[in-house]
Amino acid sequence: MKKIIAICNQKGGTGKTTSAVNISAFLALAGRKVLLVDLDPQANATSGVGVDKKQVKKSIYHVMLEGIDSKEVIVETDVKNLFLIPANVDLTGAEVELVAQMSRENRLKKAFEQTKDEFDFLIIDCPPSLGLLTINALTAADSVIVPVQCEYYALEGLSQLTSTIELVRDNLNSSLEVEGVLLTMADFRTNLTKEVIQEARNFFKEKVYKTVIPRNIRLSEAPSFGKPIFLYDKDSIGTKKYWELACEMLHNSLSNNELPEIELNERSKPSIIKEGA
Repeated sequence: MKKIIAICNQKGGTGKTTSAVNISAFLALAGRKVLLVDLDPQANATSGVGVDKKQVKKSIYHVMLEGIDSKEVIVETDVKNLFLIPANVDLTGAEVELVAQMSRENRLKKAFEQTKDEFDFLIIDCPPSLGLLTINALTAADSVIVPVQCEYYALEGLSQLTSTIELVRDNLNSSLEVEGVLLTMADFRTNLTKEVIQEARNFFKEKVYKTVIPRNIRLSEAPSFGKPIFLYDKDSIGTKKYWELACEMLHNSLSNNELPEIELNERSKPSIIKEGA
């Protein structure tokens, strides 16, 4: 199964990048070869997997705007099977520069033509907007994961995103579909979280993942150390839940949802000792 998935919500603070990094890392941990594509000018997914965005010389910007072969910018990460196309500050002006480009909505799709068959999953971390970068991601993708935080006004603005997905489907990518809606930042001590979960399930039906990502301080800390959550704190609830999500995405039922055992070698790359998926 080879699939390109865009992780998208124009509303900031939804756990979009945290989800992009950890979904990619856990799919890689499950033995899939994964390419994480950082399409956000903030480049937080790049730093979130331990790559210094200030040291990046070639990025997704050079692939989309200068026609560099995407294979030339792919870098390894500290997670076995996980690779990255990084972003850096160059991407900030890409929205404006794309306006004058031929086939401006298809630049990313074209860039993936020679790369996508080498990976089981391409995960695109989109910017928090519905501009040309996000349109490129939706045009290139097979499906979209929409992270929704369990907070007041959580579903506000999703109608605009849904409309954008429909427009892309009608005009640029007829096969685009919603992969799933991911509920994040849940605080089960509050009635509000329960109400948002229920409202989301009523609206999106079976598209809402069963796995709900809770608020977790370790999840918040991990990006500052440049690590996916399982390398930062293997025993945290964030690790458990993103592993459950990866299993759900793979339609996999592991006994007790146990993580594979991980051994770190000298490069801090985890290697699976006991196959878990």
